[in-house]
Amino acid sequence: MNENQKNSVQPPAFDAALVRLQQLVKSLEGGDLTLEDSLKAFEEGVQLARACQAHLSAAEQRVEQLVRAGDDKAPPEVAPFSGEKQ
Repeated sequence: MNENQKNSVQPPAFDAALVRLQQLVKSLEGGDLTLEDSLKAFEEGVQLARACQAHLSAAEQRVEQLVRAGDDKAPPEVAPFSGEKQ
């Protein structure tokens, strides 16, 4: 794979990234990987976690835009999700 092909690879879809991340966690928790394989799995997991976070941030922005577009008279109040601390 050349450098252009590496840069043009699309991040995985959210659901696929989440499934793969769960597989990596299970594998790492199993404790049967070599140190090198553990490091590779951890590196892949970090990349997948970042991709998932980017998907979630984009989805949050879309929701905020939809809420704003739904009511032209009053600006919407963006409140934290129930799991977030204020």
